[in-house]
Amino acid sequence: MPDDEPSSQQDRDGALPLASKEGSGSSGQRAVPAAMESVAEAEVTADASTSRASPLGRLGRPLNWRSPFLIAAMATAGIAVTYAVIQLLVLAAPVLLLIGIALFLAVGIEPAVAWQVRHKVPRWAGVLIVMLIVLGAVAGFIAVALPAVINQGQQLVTDVPTYLKDAQDKNTFIGGLNEKIGLQDKITSLLSSADNGIAGGLLTAGVAVFSAVTDGLIVMVLTVYFLVDMPRIRALIYRLFPHSRRPRAILIGDDILRKVGAYVLGNLLVSLIAGVLTFGWLLIFGVPYALLLAILVALLDLVPVVGSTIAGIIVALVALTVSLPVCLATIGFFIVYRFLEDYLLIPRIIGRAVDVPALVTVVAVLIGAALLGVIGALVAIPFAAALLLLAREILFPRLDQI
Repeated sequence: MPDDEPSSQQDRDGALPLASKEGSGSSGQRAVPAAMESVAEAEVTADASTSRASPLGRLGRPLNWRSPFLIAAMATAGIAVTYAVIQLLVLAAPVLLLIGIALFLAVGIEPAVAWQVRHKVPRWAGVLIVMLIVLGAVAGFIAVALPAVINQGQQLVTDVPTYLKDAQDKNTFIGGLNEKIGLQDKITSLLSSADNGIAGGLLTAGVAVFSAVTDGLIVMVLTVYFLVDMPRIRALIYRLFPHSRRPRAILIGDDILRKVGAYVLGNLLVSLIAGVLTFGWLLIFGVPYALLLAILVALLDLVPVVGSTIAGIIVALVALTVSLPVCLATIGFFIVYRFLEDYLLIPRIIGRAVDVPALVTVVAVLIGAALLGVIGALVAIPFAAALLLLAREILFPRLDQI
């Protein structure tokens, strides 16, 4: 009975006897039992390969990427996969932009949270403290600035008839300007052409405000999540590098994160200084809407290179309603401030950390603004700093060895 011994042995093992017994039929019925035997053997091997260190078994051999089949498959599917990925990125671009902004802000706020963690504060408590400070600062700013902005906006509406009257007086500066270029006629034509679209414009403005508020809330929530999980995100990114290259990747990556954080906090401080100095200047010379214009300057100054220039032009035009000398003095103030900001404030506050040459800064801001608008201009400098660091640490040494 030699043929019965394997069968009895399989009966004692448990799962295999069923496959053996069912396999005694015709050849058309033996395909399923053979598959069951193969799976059963694999299960036995899987049970034997588990351990406390590797509960899911050891890694198998890597794929042979030089295999003709894999080469052909990659070459065939490459174009289709690339096209599908591009289409997905285009469709998800608005959401990806919000995620990118939140991650950028989280990296910028991370130094404040990390400082608290180093002083024995739990990370969740550090994130909560930082977010409460940020929300408190925003709420306090709105509480202080909103009444003044409303009052100055009402004053602007009240003063419009006076400006129109001055525009008809040839003895005033505005009147002379109106006579030369027909300023009043152009404004009247613009307003009359816009009468039919007022309702649509208000609806569009309402949708834009709602969208901005919604996007702001999404960014704030994502920023909190990123801050809480920043150590895990950092560890996950570094685990994508091979073990032999991981220490150097950590050093370079942490340096990039420090540059981004220094840029975000430094840019906020420089913009705050710009707004405060502008507010003081406008109060001294009696330029109307001082607080409103100072807030505008602080917001526009966040945009590198071109932000303060655009803000200066707007403020100078408003100062022109006071007198021509005040307008010229305001232009001089912004020229001097721009010089001090570029050569004193930025080098001392963020220049040493970011370390980006002036030419690279201008080119990066222009490219970023062309690709992503204001958001692109804001993130262009730290992105350029990261690329320069990678080039200095990886690309140039490799090229020098060739």
